[in-house]
Amino acid sequence: MTRHTDFRGVYPAMPTPFREDDRIDFDRLRENARRLESAGVSGLVPVGSTGESATLTHDEHVHVVETVIDAVSVPVIAGAGSNSTREAIELAGRSADAGADALLLISPYYNKPEPAGMEAHFRAVADSVDRPQIVYNVPGRTGRGVAVDTAVSLASHENVRGYKAASGDLGRAGELIERTQGEEFDVLSGEDALTLPLLSIGATGAISVVANVEPERTIAMVRAALDGEYDQARALHRELGPLVRALFRETNPIPVKEALSIRGLAPARTRSPLSRLSEPLRADLEAILAALDDGEPGIEDDTSERATETIDSAPER
Repeated sequence: MTRHTDFRGVYPAMPTPFREDDRIDFDRLRENARRLESAGVSGLVPVGSTGESATLTHDEHVHVVETVIDAVSVPVIAGAGSNSTREAIELAGRSADAGADALLLISPYYNKPEPAGMEAHFRAVADSVDRPQIVYNVPGRTGRGVAVDTAVSLASHENVRGYKAASGDLGRAGELIERTQGEEFDVLSGEDALTLPLLSIGATGAISVVANVEPERTIAMVRAALDGEYDQARALHRELGPLVRALFRETNPIPVKEALSIRGLAPARTRSPLSRLSEPLRADLEAILAALDDGEPGIEDDTSERATETIDSAPER
């Protein structure tokens, strides 16, 4: 297997579909993985925050990873983090054994480690599991951010190859991009509203929620920005803006699951303690999706065709 180490393009953070009996709907999971691959994504990211990994058993977690890997030929970046270093190593190892091309590791939540403990945690996983790994900084969920100095230090590790920026701080992301120029290290947007600004300062792509619902537009926007076509990228950013805002008015993945349900692509069910989207917000979401369905992406004639191509050539398995 050729391991994927160049994180460039659009990687949807996939929701995990559930049936009425609260079990995982693996048929829908496969269908959505194949739909996104057909749209031209660069890879897929199951069992992250959007995948409700916090409510999955370890066996379910690995089964989701295996299912997505078996369904597609694009790279699969498996969520594998934990607030326990021992547990993170176990999940990362099992995901690697299942065939994941790379791993997404959330910073330890609830424990709130100091920078020395944070770095030791990521290094322990990187030392134990031989896969490219992306450090996931999302302090809004974890209660503690990954310091820029910590991320820069981790970038020197041969298995730490990227950083998912989801803190809302463009200044910190920009500093990290500047200070890791000499490393094989990519910074990816983890916030759809900030993907275009991050691309403009050197990010290489996005681990995206909105791409589950509008993959072609998201791919076209990212590709245009990476090609330096910023008028086109800005037009697509504005088209996606209302949907992006709607997808984060309640806790992710509640709104994106509702959007997929409205489109007939997956059930809206979440696992407790998450709930369904409120009716007023659902009505707003329906109107936004209808407007997108009625319009054409604001791209050149040849771009819609290019958007169906994979931005980054996928490795063979």
